[in-house]
Amino acid sequence: MIKKTSGLLMALFCLSFTVSAEQTDVTAHNGNNASGWWQNVKDNVSETWHNPQYTDVYIPFLSWHNRFMYDSDKTDHYNEMPWGGGIGYSRYTEEGNWHGLFAMVFQDSHREWQPAVGYGWEKGWYLTQNKDARVGLGLAGGITARDDFANYVPLPFVFPILSAGYKNVNLQFTYIPGTYNNGNVLFAWVRYGF
Repeated sequence: MIKKTSGLLMALFCLSFTVSAEQTDVTAHNGNNASGWWQNVKDNVSETWHNPQYTDVYIPFLSWHNRFMYDSDKTDHYNEMPWGGGIGYSRYTEEGNWHGLFAMVFQDSHREWQPAVGYGWEKGWYLTQNKDARVGLGLAGGITARDDFANYVPLPFVFPILSAGYKNVNLQFTYIPGTYNNGNVLFAWVRYGF
């Protein structure tokens, strides 16, 4: 239990270090270079932490292993219902872009607990004039840890995310790439903001 907790605490420490960035005017940075891009990310993380529009509840519901990339004897024993949950903060820009901070814990393919904390961003498109229906495409990055990888050593990640939502309810998906019999998982969750 101590090893599992230390991995989660390490991830939370890294997230809190990033969030503590001072608020600055995003327009004052040159977005054409790496330092300007990184400052923009830090500013958005800080803005989301300090001025969220929503507190979010995360409920994971799918971890489907791509059958084209696995032997059936492996997938027959894998867990594809990732019991768990999470919480986060989020906000939307006028254009419909989403920014979110999250912390989740869920059961992995081997029914071991896996934490994940990070930041997500999506370019969003409203499908209706009243802005109730929205789709988004973006990236999520952060830190996770797994029992089967060096006994919960923190691991960085960056994955694509896709979402579809109506009002405060969103379905979000990511695909975790990998090699044959490893990775290649479609992971999905419901995010409800209140």
